[in-house]
Amino acid sequence: MCGIIGIVGRGPVNQLVYDSLLLLQHRGQDAAGIATAYGNHFNMYKAHGLVRDVFRTRNMRDLPGHAGIGQVRYPTAGSSDSLEEAQPFYVNAPFGITFAHNGNLTNWRELRESLFKVDQRHINTNSDSEVLLNVLAHELQSAAKGTSLDPQAMFNAVAAVHRRVKGAYSVVAQIAGYGLLAFRDPFGIRPLCLGKFESELGTEWMVASESVALEGSGFDFVRDVDAGEAIFVDLDGNVHEKQCADNPVLTPCIFEYVYFARPDSTINGVNVYNARLKMGEYLADKVARQIRLQEIDVVMPIPDSSRPAAMQLASRLDLEYREGFIKNRYVGRTFIMPGQAVRKKSVRQKLNAMSMEFKDKNVLLVDDSIVRGTTSREIVDMARAAGARKVFFASAAPPVCFPNVYGIDMPTQDELIANGRTPEEVAKEIGADALVYQDLEDLKSAISDLNPALTQFESSCFDGQYVTGDVDSAYLERLRLTRHQAKEGQAVGGLQFNMGYAANA
Repeated sequence: MCGIIGIVGRGPVNQLVYDSLLLLQHRGQDAAGIATAYGNHFNMYKAHGLVRDVFRTRNMRDLPGHAGIGQVRYPTAGSSDSLEEAQPFYVNAPFGITFAHNGNLTNWRELRESLFKVDQRHINTNSDSEVLLNVLAHELQSAAKGTSLDPQAMFNAVAAVHRRVKGAYSVVAQIAGYGLLAFRDPFGIRPLCLGKFESELGTEWMVASESVALEGSGFDFVRDVDAGEAIFVDLDGNVHEKQCADNPVLTPCIFEYVYFARPDSTINGVNVYNARLKMGEYLADKVARQIRLQEIDVVMPIPDSSRPAAMQLASRLDLEYREGFIKNRYVGRTFIMPGQAVRKKSVRQKLNAMSMEFKDKNVLLVDDSIVRGTTSREIVDMARAAGARKVFFASAAPPVCFPNVYGIDMPTQDELIANGRTPEEVAKEIGADALVYQDLEDLKSAISDLNPALTQFESSCFDGQYVTGDVDSAYLERLRLTRHQAKEGQAVGGLQFNMGYAANA
């Protein structure tokens, strides 16, 4: 899971890219990078860590230019945490391109082999994003008229990318001497939106993973980038757009609404906060069917993403709502942390239970989802240690039974607590007196109620249905082996680049 930004401005954009990445920090805390275009050069800096820790004044001074892209990154399944795999990436042939990607390709191994044997392009890392960049570079070369590009040639290249590539990909790319190209896969699995700002010098454009990055930077939200669509903004601020997929079908990742996106973002016409309120309404009805409400004294959220669902659930059932857990906001997300011991320790560091809210009460805890169960088990233990008589648990998401292969670094199937277990068995595993899961159809309805045009969702982690059609048991087994065999590495410091390019290389 990553967050991406692309900007064509009328003045220096380094600070604007930096500020926008801060607004997307929740989408990636492993690494951050910025690449800007200035004259005949790309300038880039990337390093491990949070945005605020990666960039210093000296780094920002070395990022001049009126156009730029940026990324915050979580490594995806089986990938390395080597700094060389941090983004943006860069190629210099046939055109200088800097590139950032959110998502995950499912056929990247086949593409990598084809790039080497057929396209004669060399890949330096094990990153699927570098593979995607080289596929784009090759198709731009094929579509170019001699040594120059026009918007139609770029759109032809994106159409060819769609035909070759499978998986989830939202992309921003700077093409040397031309401008910013952004596009989204034919299913629109990962989000991408367009915004503009009218400055004294002219219109500035931004493409971002979430609308909060636009609005928090003073840009007006224009619209979502359609599934399969490409948008090109030239260096003069002119916008060109075209549908480049043969049969696009908007099928957004449903987990964006459950967990990853910020509640103040609007994705595919649905405000995330309102979607989570709706999730609480549907979950309330199921709780009322499965637990005697007279046994529940108080409803409490597991902060922060479950708070809207918990509030709406309590309101709908006329139950008392209280905040029993206080969150330390400086600990990262737990289900993607390496090592069980690290995850268990981080839960205790991240949350503290207030005894005065738990003592001698029957508590219904509401969380956004249950993945490994490590966090849930620790939370139930904390509630009991704080004095709760009974601890019921409700999940705003259905049981997570399958890995996500489209850019969320979820565990393999054998690490998922709901895999092969009934809700009653999961409740026993986490130590709860009862457990209620959201129904998948109710989760879908919570979103489509707010935008009836959304009729399909990428919900593979719940139902095992992978929309790209190329993920089978053999693929999942290879993924499992890759994860278990992956060697951990650590990089120190950052990478600074000053790359010359010819405008028409």
